[in-house]
Amino acid sequence: MTLTDLMNAPAPASGWVLAQDCEETGLDPADIRAEMARRIGEMRDSVERGLSSDAKSITGMVGWNAKGLWDAPDALNAPLIRRVQAYAMAVNEENARMGRIVAAPTAGSAGTIPGALLGVADHLGIPDERLVDPMILAAGVGKAISKRMFISGAAGGCQAEIGSSAAMAAAAVTELLGGSPRACIHAASLALMNTIGLVCDPVGGYVEVPCVSRNAFFAVHAVSAAQLALAQLESFIPPDEVVGAMAQVGRMMPVQLRETAEGGLAQTPTGLAVTARMEGRQPDEGGGMIELPMA
Repeated sequence: MTLTDLMNAPAPASGWVLAQDCEETGLDPADIRAEMARRIGEMRDSVERGLSSDAKSITGMVGWNAKGLWDAPDALNAPLIRRVQAYAMAVNEENARMGRIVAAPTAGSAGTIPGALLGVADHLGIPDERLVDPMILAAGVGKAISKRMFISGAAGGCQAEIGSSAAMAAAAVTELLGGSPRACIHAASLALMNTIGLVCDPVGGYVEVPCVSRNAFFAVHAVSAAQLALAQLESFIPPDEVVGAMAQVGRMMPVQLRETAEGGLAQTPTGLAVTARMEGRQPDEGGGMIELPMA
């Protein structure tokens, strides 16, 4: 399965994904749809728990962001943006509190799809039963990307995690709003191409900073990609070539920028201090800024 296959599939694209999955696994379509509905319910539950809690994570770096945004006045008078951001952060803060979430496709990027898809659906009053097919398409997009590149920060930087989740979310939102298979996959491509090069630099090695706010930003990013595609804007670079470019950049990325906490924000003075505190030592006891080689 490739993104090109999905783009050229008969409408709706989710139906083609479902048929392919049934052929590969031998499962009944009703069982797959029921399982996807259950996962949507788990996403919904993690959003609701996250929005109602301001309990800190184990590290104390996050835990209050989603509820704080949700309860704050809407300064921009942009309810969709605020909802999408708050939902995304709610899921990731639940993850940081060791709560139950759906890794979509990873725990570090788990807020992007529910933030975008559930956020748009709730904004427009669309019931959860109509989210099953878009979620099936999201799974198909993730599978197509994973054929070319591992979906993990350790393998290819955060572009591989949050980029993939944004692409999956963009396709899902586009189908939810009536987009053609071509529009759905171009939405995914637009989302993915604009995350290429993003490093994975978790402070202290924990999936908290910048991961929680990054999900908020890229859930909105996914919605933006869907809006462009629904207006018939397309990725100039073909979707499968975009995936190939992301994979190439991931292979070129230094190991320090791939979830090792040896570069980026993790190596700032504050990041190093957090690491030292979590390891039970003083900041000046070993460690220190790691200098990356110049090109």
